[in-house]
Amino acid sequence: MKRVVLATGNPDKLREVSALLADLPCELLGLDGFPEVALPEEGDDYAANATAKALAAARALGLPALGDDSGIEVAALGGAPGPRSARFGGAQLATEARNAKLLAALEGVEARAARFYCVAALARPDGGVAIAEGECRGRILPAPRGTGGFGYDPIFEPEGFEVSMAELSEAEKNRLSHRARAFAGLRDPLRAVLA
Repeated sequence: MKRVVLATGNPDKLREVSALLADLPCELLGLDGFPEVALPEEGDDYAANATAKALAAARALGLPALGDDSGIEVAALGGAPGPRSARFGGAQLATEARNAKLLAALEGVEARAARFYCVAALARPDGGVAIAEGECRGRILPAPRGTGGFGYDPIFEPEGFEVSMAELSEAEKNRLSHRARAFAGLRDPLRAVLA
């Protein structure tokens, strides 16, 4: 079985992407076992961030690598926090505090339209890259609900649902999430790499 690296140290993301690609003939490895791989963060561009992470891992390890960059974009905040979602309020802020900061920024705001957005990249060690994107539209809830998922999931209600992303089953989330849609777009390029 061919090894593929997911350019992340986030165990929740590794678990989620592993489930999304479980039917493909590959072993998905996270970076926890490769501390020598440094992942760049380019800034305000999802595609640049995802590509840079995937290329860094592919070149450092000589293996095909997947990377992604995602964020939550709130219309009332002009699309913020966007690509800086993981650092919103400060890089060391805990998830619950980050969610509370976003809710505080929306205090008194009724229009809470938002979307999760993701760009996923597949890089080969020779520098070839394929990218795909996905989104999930919805709204920001007034308070966190649910214990599943991670990140902003407890405060995001997907369009067409009356529960937060954190209240969905893993299978439901993996059918509609921004990350599921982005990685679905990489299935054919990944199959070609694995062939």
